[in-house]
Amino acid sequence: MDKLADLAQSKVQAYLNKDDDDKPSQHQSSSQGYGQPLPGGDKAHGGNYPAGGGAFPDDDDDDYRQAAHQASRHAGSSGDADLFSTVLGALTQKKGQLANEDIDEDDAVKKHKKFFGDDDDGEKADDKGLGAAAAMQALKMFSSGETGGQKQSQGGFMGLAMAEASRLFDQRQSQGKVAEGTSKESAIQQAGEMALKMYFKSQGEQKGGFMGLASKFLTK
Repeated sequence: MDKLADLAQSKVQAYLNKDDDDKPSQHQSSSQGYGQPLPGGDKAHGGNYPAGGGAFPDDDDDDYRQAAHQASRHAGSSGDADLFSTVLGALTQKKGQLANEDIDEDDAVKKHKKFFGDDDDGEKADDKGLGAAAAMQALKMFSSGETGGQKQSQGGFMGLAMAEASRLFDQRQSQGKVAEGTSKESAIQQAGEMALKMYFKSQGEQKGGFMGLASKFLTK
């Protein structure tokens, strides 16, 4: 009888220990979101976000606040933390819509070469062109490990794109190469939108995820 009792007790203890071992993994899976690496894209609109971008972790708010702060630092004299925060706040309301929008890849590459490469023909830039070019530059920087102090997260990528848009706007404006009616805020907004669309597209990539998307764009 004693042997049977000892055996039963050992089985109960083993079960309890197993339950304790399972708890960290449960906690880890429930805390995904803030500061997590950009997803690898094994699932369409994968990671922690459902297809269509319907629901998002609450920790996105913290991610975005940090992104606005780091974007301001990266942009230097061109930066405005309040402006970045305002734009990021507006973008949180458009995630579902942007998750389903396509990207004009060829135009984005063209704008990047025009404003960051050797194809500048002196054409005055509008907000969409500045935004697309800035998002492409952020994609290039992220893929090479240059994050500008940003976390490799959704908000971090958007923040870097907006910082690049702010700097690019000031540069083009000083050269008299900004189209009439184009504001810095609108350029930053366009950069954030393009970056968010790129982020969602990276999750839908079957191979390579975010890095695969960077390779696809930057080899055009």
